[in-house]
Amino acid sequence: MWNVTGGSWDGSDEFRVAPGASIVGRDGDSFEMRVSIPSDEHGFFGRQCPSCRQIFRVDGDAYEALPDDLQLWCVYCGHHADHSEFMTQQQLDRAMRAAEDLGMQMVGQALDEAFSSFRSPRRRSYRSGFGIDVEIRYRSEPFYPEPLPGIDEEKLIRVRTCASCSLRYAVFGEHRFCPVCGQLPAMVVALDALGAETARLDGLAQLPAETAASLREQGVFTRLWVDTLKNLVGVVEALGSAVFRDVVADADQRLRGKGNVFQRLDDTADLFIDAGYPDLRTVIDADRWQRLIEFWATRHVFTHNDGLVDAKFLTKVPSSTARIGQRLTISEELCRQAITDAEALCRALAALAPARA
Repeated sequence: MWNVTGGSWDGSDEFRVAPGASIVGRDGDSFEMRVSIPSDEHGFFGRQCPSCRQIFRVDGDAYEALPDDLQLWCVYCGHHADHSEFMTQQQLDRAMRAAEDLGMQMVGQALDEAFSSFRSPRRRSYRSGFGIDVEIRYRSEPFYPEPLPGIDEEKLIRVRTCASCSLRYAVFGEHRFCPVCGQLPAMVVALDALGAETARLDGLAQLPAETAASLREQGVFTRLWVDTLKNLVGVVEALGSAVFRDVVADADQRLRGKGNVFQRLDDTADLFIDAGYPDLRTVIDADRWQRLIEFWATRHVFTHNDGLVDAKFLTKVPSSTARIGQRLTISEELCRQAITDAEALCRALAALAPARA
């Protein structure tokens, strides 16, 4: 809906509007217009957050069935407000064009009324007291509105379906919220993040050979692989914290003074054991757990020691052939294995709170 307020006059309310716009009511000087918002070829249309200004898309049929007083959530920043606040700029431009067309006709009708007592061609002359002639001419012309602007916003790449409300929507970046439900479950966020890490590795593998060689020579690949390990630790840390707080009533008390405990795998496992939950080290197989320990230790030396092996690393990874002071090397294959193992750990964590994660 789009409300337009005009001036006061008596006369016909028959105005021409472009296809896609219609006048659905009038209350005094206020006209209520309905302006259609075209969906794309998949039946989706855009929403734009009034806070962060980023766009996402939602399924038009599902959206139409939602309550009129819906409070919509931005999928990216979590801002929530009345759904009417989420119009995109192109949608607003379309509605404003319809409003401007109506306004022009309202002005024209007012002028018609003002000059109705003049003879055709609505012309009248005046002589001022200073001997200056003033002539007023007015000729009414029919108004024919041009087609309303179309909507050409970012196209769908991947459609998401909320597990809670079943709304289908599409995003164009990292997100944490469903447009209707709000905060996404922690496991959904974790799997999205792991998928993003895999997509990044896939993107590197698809680079032209000359570009890839240049980036590899400059150490870009190594830095990205290191970032992958760092990000995996962050994913597990966030999920572990969320699950622990969900399932353990006195979580805050148990976590007091323990620092970033969910960055440390054995300490995380011990936390859950002490709270009465299964040992994560036995929920997943021993070889996988040991690989995770090695990945976490590798990430630690790159984060805190520029990749140089120290005694702490060798304690965590006694099978390593590296010597103290030697710099570790990592590879794409190592990162892909780390993603697979981190996903297994995330699923084991989520299984401790199946109703929430």
